[in-house]
Amino acid sequence: MNKSSLPTGPVSSYTEWDPLEEVIVGIVDGACFPGWHVALPAALPGNQHETFRRMAGRPFPAEQIAAAAKELDEFAHILQSEGVTVRRPEPIPQDRPYQTLDWTSTGMYAAMPRDALLVVGDEIIECPMAWRSRYYESLAYRPLLKEYFRGGAKWTAAPKPELTDEQFDQDWADPGEDGPTRLVVTEFEPTFDAADFTRFGRDIIAQKSNVTNEFGINWLRRQLGDEYRVHVFEFKDAHPMHIDATIVPMAPGKLLINPERVPVVPGLFKGWDVRPAPAPIIPDSHPLYMTSKWINMNLFMLDEQRVIVERQDEPMITTVKEFGFTPILCDFRNFNSFGGSFHCATLDVRRRGILQSYL
Repeated sequence: MNKSSLPTGPVSSYTEWDPLEEVIVGIVDGACFPGWHVALPAALPGNQHETFRRMAGRPFPAEQIAAAAKELDEFAHILQSEGVTVRRPEPIPQDRPYQTLDWTSTGMYAAMPRDALLVVGDEIIECPMAWRSRYYESLAYRPLLKEYFRGGAKWTAAPKPELTDEQFDQDWADPGEDGPTRLVVTEFEPTFDAADFTRFGRDIIAQKSNVTNEFGINWLRRQLGDEYRVHVFEFKDAHPMHIDATIVPMAPGKLLINPERVPVVPGLFKGWDVRPAPAPIIPDSHPLYMTSKWINMNLFMLDEQRVIVERQDEPMITTVKEFGFTPILCDFRNFNSFGGSFHCATLDVRRRGILQSYL
C-alpha cells in the first residue's frame, strides 16, 4: 500500500479490519429503560417484555450501570494501551421527557455509537433511528461531530423521521422463531440503524430489520453513490435487529458467521474462509435485556490480526486463535446486559486503509 495515498483527515474508515487509529467508545451514564412502544416487542427477548413495560422511562439499576461503566473504562484503557486514540461522548439527560408534534418520550443511553452513527470513508452519517427513545441520541456525539467536521470530515444527517404511528405496524404480532419474518417498521419514511450495515471496502452488506427499512437502505445507497455497492441479505432470524451478531468480517477473506442465522453462506463470499461462531456460554442467570446470547459474536478488530474478545468466553477465545487471530481479552459481560458488546460499543472513526474491493 502506498502510504502517500492514505487519507489524512480525522474521519476515514472503509472496513471492519483495517488498522485502527481512532475510535469512539460509548458511555452508560444515566441509562434508562426506553418508553414502552409498539416498536419494542419485535426486537426484545420475549422474557423481557414485562420488565420493559414496568420500568419504562426509569433508570437501569445503579449497580448494573456502575459495573458496565467500569468495563467500558477497562475497554478504553486496553485500546489506548494498544496505541488507539479513544474518544467518548458527552452525557446527556436520558430521563428528561421530550416531545415532537405527535408524541412524547424519554431517552435511553449513549452506550452504542455503532447504532447512531455510520462512518463510510471520510463521511460520518447521523442515522434516522426508529426507536422514539433514541430520537436525540446523536446529540451526545455532537461535540465530536463538530470537531471532525472542522478537521475536514464530511458530516451528514439522514432525514429526521417523524416516527408517527404510520411508521410502525400497529398490528404487529410475533411470528415465532420458526415463522416468517415480520418487521414492525413500515416504509412510511426512511429509518435505519448503522449496526444493520457492515463494511467490506466498496461492498457494504445490509439487512432489513425491525429498525431498518428498505426506504432507509435506498436512501443510504443513493447518498453513498456509485463508489459503493450495497447488498441486502435476508438471514434466518425471526427478530432481526443489527447484523453484527450474524456475520462478522475479521480480515480479507475471513468471515465469522452465526450458524443458526446463516445456514447457507451467500455466494458473494465464494473463496472466503468462513467459520461458524461457537455456541454462546453466557449463563441463563445473567440478565440480557435487549439481546440474545449470540452477542458473544460482537467482536471488534484492531487490525487483521488482533481482536477484542470477552474474557470469560473460552470457546470464542479458542475459535479466534484457531482462525489465526490474536485475542485481546476484556471483561464485558455486565455491558452485554445493555444490549451490545465490543462492536456495538464502538465507532471506528479512523482506520489506516484505502478504498478497495474485497468481494
